[in-house]
Amino acid sequence: MLSIESASFIGWALAVALFDWRRRLIPNAFIIAGTLCALAFAALRISPFDTAIGAALIGLVAGFVALMPFYVLGMMGAADVKVFAVLGVWCGPRALVGIWVAASLAAFVHALVLLARRHAAFALRDLPDAASLDERRRSSTPYGALLSLAALGHLVLHTFGARA
Repeated sequence: MLSIESASFIGWALAVALFDWRRRLIPNAFIIAGTLCALAFAALRISPFDTAIGAALIGLVAGFVALMPFYVLGMMGAADVKVFAVLGVWCGPRALVGIWVAASLAAFVHALVLLARRHAAFALRDLPDAASLDERRRSSTPYGALLSLAALGHLVLHTFGARA
């Protein structure tokens, strides 16, 4: 049976993924809710990832610090950095590298698809005169969504690994 803490994480991660995928933005309310839930579960020692409060706080800082340079360089949005920090609270600092690698590989594949699509549009001379904000958003990679989906994969591995 699915525990309330696992269901909370799954709901939060899916909300982040769906919202980012469709709109290319993640509301701060999602960030705050995810952080508060993860901290509460860690403090109560019922985290779905068995994350203690100390590890959750270290994960928060580690997630934020790890992606901040990419935001400063204009390579990703602030919401992506915040989502990774919240994932650090949920999953702990040790899980962040695997989540980052999985999300980055998925982002690479997504970028290749976008490039192929642009190449096909150029070949067909089906180029828009001026790219709208909506079009630019659709042509970007929803990295927050990919981070959340990678973390869901981590939950599956953690859950089945703990039972094995």
